[in-house]
Amino acid sequence: MAATSGLLVDTQWLAAHLGAPGVLVADCRYDADPEVAHRLYRESHIPGAVHVYWPRDLALGQEPVPNLLPLPEQAAATFGRLGIGNDTIVVAYDQEGGHFAARLWFVLSYLGHDRFHLLNGGLEQWVAEGRPLEEGDVDPKPTNFRLGSPREEVRVKKDELLARLDDPSIVIADVRRETEFVGTEIRAPRGGRVPGARNVLWRDNLRDDWTFKSPEEIRERHEAAGVPANREVITYCQSGIRAAHATLALKLAGYPTVRMYDGSWADWGSDLSLPLDQG
Repeated sequence: MAATSGLLVDTQWLAAHLGAPGVLVADCRYDADPEVAHRLYRESHIPGAVHVYWPRDLALGQEPVPNLLPLPEQAAATFGRLGIGNDTIVVAYDQEGGHFAARLWFVLSYLGHDRFHLLNGGLEQWVAEGRPLEEGDVDPKPTNFRLGSPREEVRVKKDELLARLDDPSIVIADVRRETEFVGTEIRAPRGGRVPGARNVLWRDNLRDDWTFKSPEEIRERHEAAGVPANREVITYCQSGIRAAHATLALKLAGYPTVRMYDGSWADWGSDLSLPLDQG
């Protein structure tokens, strides 16, 4: 059965569908060193899973902001190489409750592909239950991902966000650590936050075992932080990874309009002409 939402499936569901026609499992574990990430994958992964490394597969990869969403043609080619077609059911996981796998969801959604599930609890849950693992590489069977019209409405670009800073119909959710939010931890030319942003840490949408909290709990903590469901929510982090996870969590909680700031602080914090708040 599916757990919590159509966006989530539990380990029981995945175990029952391993190897099923039209189902592709994606191991999205990340390390800053791509060789380390690949080694972790080769040493042990869910049977049949292909490896997806977000900086290579799910980002533009061009300066000055390499973490921007890939071009539609670029993403379609990547999905085809990975064996993801328009009708493929994708089940993704990582080692941190979907921290990195949510980026795959966001890029697929951007291209109009909604047949996606995140494994609730990720690899930790799978291993804790003693379920099977395998070693080595899985070579994807290439397919064709037909490109339609991208859903530009799922993301916000810098110019739009700047123009809407005083728009009362939006609320900006900064899902980074508090040290990044106040500007003492600087990961761009400037530290701080987008003016008016509310700090709602992405990790607190998860329980200690990396499974998602209930929709009610997620909604309650956001409303307490000043991020209500009756406003358009714009999420951001450093690189659009934690923000993708937070966007997914808000979708689980029933928020009707949630968009991600493409580029996030790596973009905003690098543009010296833009306003910011600190402290």
